[in-house]
Amino acid sequence: MADLFKIAVASGKGGTGKTLLSTNLAFYIGDKQEVVLADMDVEEPNDSIFFGVQAEKSIPAYNYVPEWDANRCIMCNKCVKLCRFNALASMGSVITVFEHLCHNCNMCTDLCPVGALPSKRVQMGKISVFRNGRVTLLEGRLNIDEEHPVPLIKDLHGYVDKHYDNVVFQLFDSPPGTACSVVEAARRCDLVLLVTEPTPFGLSDLEQAVATMKELDKSVMVVINKYGSGETDIEAYCDQNGIEVAGKIPFDMNIAKMYSRGELLFKEDLFSSILDGIYERIISFYSNK
Repeated sequence: MADLFKIAVASGKGGTGKTLLSTNLAFYIGDKQEVVLADMDVEEPNDSIFFGVQAEKSIPAYNYVPEWDANRCIMCNKCVKLCRFNALASMGSVITVFEHLCHNCNMCTDLCPVGALPSKRVQMGKISVFRNGRVTLLEGRLNIDEEHPVPLIKDLHGYVDKHYDNVVFQLFDSPPGTACSVVEAARRCDLVLLVTEPTPFGLSDLEQAVATMKELDKSVMVVINKYGSGETDIEAYCDQNGIEVAGKIPFDMNIAKMYSRGELLFKEDLFSSILDGIYERIISFYSNK
């Protein structure tokens, strides 16, 4: 069995039930042992709603962007030509840095022949720590005026590795979709639980999510939310592609009402049995890894 269970919970689109599964699975496991849940949806984190406690602490998260040094610059424009994100522009005798376009690759800083673009530190957001029983939540929250979530997601992964490397179960509630932020959230995980819903849109987005995770060489399982409310093409797709369906959360009004009130369902008989099955499949995956 692996030393650490690093599991990403992701989805090809928003609103499929990713947070529903992440929070309840965390507390389900928390009944057995210590668990860490990291809310990687840093542009709109909401896992803390279900914890019912205030943050124990918040740590500023910093990014590094280039700062032009006019006294050193020889106006060779090498930095402008190299920047793939158009974050640098040459305007007469001035190099302008567009901080919000910068992707923090450090190429301009590293390759400037005279060191005219040293990095400066700017706060991009914060990491907050919540604790309820044996469940620790780490929430990344991006500042409103920041455009790039990936650096904060990297920092959040680093914080887990540094401070919680002794916690076996680590869950990562990822952003929705298949963009760079999702790739960064899932990159260090061994298993990805993809949450979907039985609709044509759900199937289309699931196909894209599966393709993304295959590019990352990640093992995937599928959890179908709102099961029974729509078509059955999801199961046929999983069967045809050899993807295990780890669980089926029924389309149930009581689940919807409790979730909308910010309540946890992991102790409810119906939901507990679903989590039993998902947990057993996770254990089986790591046992055979």
